[in-house]
Amino acid sequence: MSFIGPAPAPEDLRDVSYLLTDIDDTLTTEGRLLPETYQALWDLEKAGIAVVTVTGGSAGWCEHIVRAWPVAAAIGESGAFVMTARHNRVEVEYWEDEALQSERQRQHLASVSPLLGGRFHLAHDQHFRLADVAVDIVGYPRAEVDALATEIRALGGTVAISSVHINTWIGDYNKRTMSERLLRRWGLGDEELARQVSFAGDSRNDAPMFAFLNKTFGVANILPVLDDLPTKPRWISADIAGRGFVDIAKALLAARG
Repeated sequence: MSFIGPAPAPEDLRDVSYLLTDIDDTLTTEGRLLPETYQALWDLEKAGIAVVTVTGGSAGWCEHIVRAWPVAAAIGESGAFVMTARHNRVEVEYWEDEALQSERQRQHLASVSPLLGGRFHLAHDQHFRLADVAVDIVGYPRAEVDALATEIRALGGTVAISSVHINTWIGDYNKRTMSERLLRRWGLGDEELARQVSFAGDSRNDAPMFAFLNKTFGVANILPVLDDLPTKPRWISADIAGRGFVDIAKALLAARG
């Protein structure tokens, strides 16, 4: 359990009861969920720390996660919806309205597709998305990714860039807004948000979460984009991706004694 620079003290984390976390390259390592990372999720649940995944990932992915993983909820498509499961029945709460968000997605997809020009491609799971448009960016030069993002913004789309996708949508929401709505509904006020909630992430699209919460972590692969973040994570694990998440979980569990 090691960190780059300052490490969290037990008193910093003792009251944490909620861990919100990104998935791609925070929980996953080279696209896979390592056994030790999955075990860390179970260990957190057993200790009474509720995990909420907050991802740009698709509804199809989130539906599986909220059913099969030890998580309290799954926020997907950058805040478009939150899923919870009760007795194997998944409930979906949209940011606004299912039909409205679906129609916006249809129109936005039609506008974005011509910009790809055969150079970029829609994410393989676009058919399993309910509200956003995702473009694969793995292996593309950053300058090209940022140029495409600028073109999409010119169409009026909101854009978030992760380690694997450009996620874009029409709507006034993001990872933070849906996270805050969920936590407020669970009864957390300002003082509880500051004391009881933590977040782990790895990429530029996690910037709203780093600005929202006080007890924030980055995994080591966040270092290349650290200067892009207006608010940086408070602590950074020495290891990358899912192994870095394991160290974050160990720190939270150790603080609980």
